[in-house]
Amino acid sequence: MGRVTALLIPLVVAGLVVALGVTLWGRGDLNRFICDGDCGSSAVVDPEGLKILAAPPVPTPDAASPGPIDPAKVAAVVRGELGESVLGPRVGLAVTGPTAADVATEADRPYVPASTTKLLTGFAALATIDPDTRFATSVVRSGDGIVLVGGGDPYLATKPPRKGADRVYRADLTTLAKRTAAALKKTGTTTVTLGYDASLFTGPDASPGWEPSYVTANIVTPVSALWADQGVTRGIRDREPAAGAARTFAELLSKQGIDVSGTPKAAVAGAGSELVARVRSATLAQIVETFVRVSDNEAAEVVLRLVAVAAGQPADFEGGAAAVRASLESAGISTTGLVLQDGSGLSRRNRITPVMLVEVLRQALAAPRTSELVADLPVSGFTGTLVDRFAQLTAARGTVRAKTGTLSGVHSLAGYGTDADGRPVLFALMADRSDKDQPLQAQAALDRAAAAIAGCSCG
Repeated sequence: MGRVTALLIPLVVAGLVVALGVTLWGRGDLNRFICDGDCGSSAVVDPEGLKILAAPPVPTPDAASPGPIDPAKVAAVVRGELGESVLGPRVGLAVTGPTAADVATEADRPYVPASTTKLLTGFAALATIDPDTRFATSVVRSGDGIVLVGGGDPYLATKPPRKGADRVYRADLTTLAKRTAAALKKTGTTTVTLGYDASLFTGPDASPGWEPSYVTANIVTPVSALWADQGVTRGIRDREPAAGAARTFAELLSKQGIDVSGTPKAAVAGAGSELVARVRSATLAQIVETFVRVSDNEAAEVVLRLVAVAAGQPADFEGGAAAVRASLESAGISTTGLVLQDGSGLSRRNRITPVMLVEVLRQALAAPRTSELVADLPVSGFTGTLVDRFAQLTAARGTVRAKTGTLSGVHSLAGYGTDADGRPVLFALMADRSDKDQPLQAQAALDRAAAAIAGCSCG
């Protein structure tokens, strides 16, 4: 008997440990130990009903269907949360099902969107550019020297990342320097001059709609088709990121036995220049997933310019905005009230309506090419900008996907969940005159509203 007990005790303890671990993982309490805070969408099990479609839904008679959303019921369940004084006097709500445009309170009024702007940028990118596209950073011959040519890779790094350090693939200058040095040495070249070409993008590198302090206060890097580590070195953003990347590349070439004479200078690679070496970025789909999940301002601005290039527009802020607008209109989304000064949402001059946000999500679901945009959204309590939110809303953790938007006095949340009866609900919550002294309370009010939508019987 004693021997049986001795064998059973470890098994029971192991079972309890496994059960506790499964419970804690499901609640997201182990995120910081397993994934350094953000386990990513791939590590989150979608709740039943929260499945991202790979193809447009085909309407079929179904007696078990919970039916369409009743906007009045949705408005009723969120009235208390959205009426909280901390959110201020301007609060908008729009809701819709995947196939029917049902909307609710103040849906057509334009609001300052903050980072929910990235939903428009991401949608336009996936709709305009093949999601499998990769962007090359190249070295070409130019006379007696070489030119480093930026191709708009927002995640080009200086060094190869540690294995498993990041879910987005990062091309790097160290690898490019090794390839370049090997190619040069084959021709007997060991000394070169170095130019750098960031001419793919045009116009101002900071939006006129941004606060002047955004660049000077180290908040955002000037937009460039060529940078390394998004122009950040030891926490400081380079005012001339293309020049900084070229200086770094010169140092890396030197380590590979190639001497760079003089200081790297701005240049434009001639058409038909001989390719020496290149590295390629992550796919566009991976780039969009990352900038939506972590709300990466720099990457969103680069992608805005890439959308402009693909659409035949000038590769500047205005061209990018025009390309996004055209993409929305091509998908049948009304752009009434739309004002875009950038692709990230940093500009307070941007204006987007709640109904526009839910229509972007609805139209994204309607086509395989863009449907991943909804899958890219942060998961409540688990990933991206929602990893530390919904902490007190246990029932809603893991059941809501949403893009956040935050500026001083501005809070928005746009995403997707299922109600208590299994109805998919797309929603947008926007407030642009909230209490600037209580930002966390404002965020919490929107989280509770989203949780209420996910928990109601809204048919």
